[in-house]
Amino acid sequence: MNKLLTIAIPTFNRAKLLEQQLIWLAKAIKGFESECEIIISDNCSTDDTQEVVKKWQPKFHETIFKYNRQSQNIGLMNNIAACMRAATSKYVWTIGDDDPIEERTLGYVLKKLRENPDLTLMFLNCSGRDKQTDKIIVERWFNSDSDEAIADGKAVLERYLKESFGGVIFMTATIYRTELAKSALENWAYYCTNLASQAYWTGYCAAHGSVIVTKDIYLECTLFASSLEQDPKWSLKMQYRYIPEIYAKLLKIGYSKVFCLQMILQNIIKKSDWKIFLGALRRWPFLAIKIIVYYLVLVSVLTWNLLFLSPKLKSSL
Repeated sequence: MNKLLTIAIPTFNRAKLLEQQLIWLAKAIKGFESECEIIISDNCSTDDTQEVVKKWQPKFHETIFKYNRQSQNIGLMNNIAACMRAATSKYVWTIGDDDPIEERTLGYVLKKLRENPDLTLMFLNCSGRDKQTDKIIVERWFNSDSDEAIADGKAVLERYLKESFGGVIFMTATIYRTELAKSALENWAYYCTNLASQAYWTGYCAAHGSVIVTKDIYLECTLFASSLEQDPKWSLKMQYRYIPEIYAKLLKIGYSKVFCLQMILQNIIKKSDWKIFLGALRRWPFLAIKIIVYYLVLVSVLTWNLLFLSPKLKSSL
């Protein structure tokens, strides 16, 4: 791992957006070419993605530039994971092809990584812009007041999972220690079935060392731009399957039993989540019942095991 940072862009049929991101990167990387490698992971696009890459690759001749095109569409999570597996540097930063990033961000990231050689995870603070209205609807994802590394990575992640699960799974905001990210992929073979699995990867990295959550905002999250967010079934799966499964996985790698169980049980307590379930039950009864049964079985097994093994939890819940 001779390079400090891999900048990886997973993409699919968004050639114009990819080109805009490469325009940003061509400016931002000036002076830092020797510290970086670039990876484009193309999920078998059928548009002009290959032509865009061919046009821009020569402009990055002073750094390593890899273009990996999948032979078939391997799915969103597998394509993101492919970026991390292909990385050969100490840290890996997977960025969305549609997320605006300030030009100063790359220089800041490299500086902080140099200053903190034992860092295992970094979150870049960001705002959220509604693609439909073009308005900022989230001023900042993380309520951080310092750029200093915090040694207790688990405590940091628990705090921000509680405050903003959406922020934690925002891909472009996260920079991983590469060897730990790869270990997280190996540790959970079925990550590709869970669209929130990035929360596990971050949790795994945070559990092994110090974390930085930046005070300043360095990028925007483009909200409601994904086809997944347009799927009404997505909210049901996220709330009652993907997120509870994440906490069950975090529990197994040493996160607080009280915290994980409390977060899993949120769906029983929150009225908004019941509205999601009841709405889904009316529209897709078979799917809704299947998912709620999965959720209740997960809750029952975890609650029984934790309370049986740790009676002190009873007074904490």
